[in-house]
Amino acid sequence: MASRDNELTFDRDFDARAGEAVAVAEGIVRVTASNAGPFTFTGTNTYLIGRDKIVVVDPGPDDPGHLEALVRAIAGRPVRAILVTHTHKDHSGLVPKLKDATGAPVHFGGPHRLSRPRRLFEINAVAGSCDWDLKPDRVLGDGEIAQYGGVEIAVVATPGHCANHLAFGLEGTPYLLSGDHVMGWNSSLVSTPDGAMGDYLTSLDKVIAGEWPIFLPAHGGPIADGRNYARALKAHREMRNDEVLAAVAGGARSLGAITSKVYPDLSGRLVLAARMTTKAHVEYLVDKRRLRQRFGRVHSGVQSISAFDGIKS
Repeated sequence: MASRDNELTFDRDFDARAGEAVAVAEGIVRVTASNAGPFTFTGTNTYLIGRDKIVVVDPGPDDPGHLEALVRAIAGRPVRAILVTHTHKDHSGLVPKLKDATGAPVHFGGPHRLSRPRRLFEINAVAGSCDWDLKPDRVLGDGEIAQYGGVEIAVVATPGHCANHLAFGLEGTPYLLSGDHVMGWNSSLVSTPDGAMGDYLTSLDKVIAGEWPIFLPAHGGPIADGRNYARALKAHREMRNDEVLAAVAGGARSLGAITSKVYPDLSGRLVLAARMTTKAHVEYLVDKRRLRQRFGRVHSGVQSISAFDGIKS
């Protein structure tokens, strides 16, 4: 958890109990999918909200075992709606089969879209993880209160991790379903052009100012002081911005070189994630005119750094 001075500490002490229906609070049940991995931690958390009539949030990956676990947890109760925080397949892959099993409509923030247009020859590194074909029966808009037979859910647009990301505040409770926007086990991946660092930071401000103190993320355990933890995440990202600027000022000329300076101890697949996030930081700094990028040259503050080949992914 984050301390009062915004020191960021990740909490990885979480017993997921994959496949089991775990009561989180009155009217909130969690079922974690068996898709643990370096980007999903212990697996994707699906939440069942309500009692006699329920709403399912983030059905999870297209996995027959997880579908069986959800059907057991639903236990024949009417499903008023299937909500999705965002359309990455570890959250939305099971939607069509769960819809077929329950007859419930699917509501989320619109079809998957990029945070900015893809540039010429640019590769979207997470394109294969995006659920491009999934369409909602209803598009949820920022600030609306969605009514589901006694369950009231406040829709909070939180783009950044990806463009259509939403968080869901459970009205009358202290709980915010924060999806991948805020997670206690790690900071969120922001990979352009799928996501955008500026949007991510703005969305952190939104949940910090929100009315829900306890965050229930889509990966990992509850965050008891979610707003203060989000403050720590923001401070962490601002620190990364400063480290990127320092790396460029110190002579880093490519995305790989900047990443090595900022994340010197990473290896394996985590290096790829770090490169994605570093690219997002660079784009943010260029947008904020703290880095100025031109062909063959970049300016950092008032210092001109020559012989620069441009940020290469």
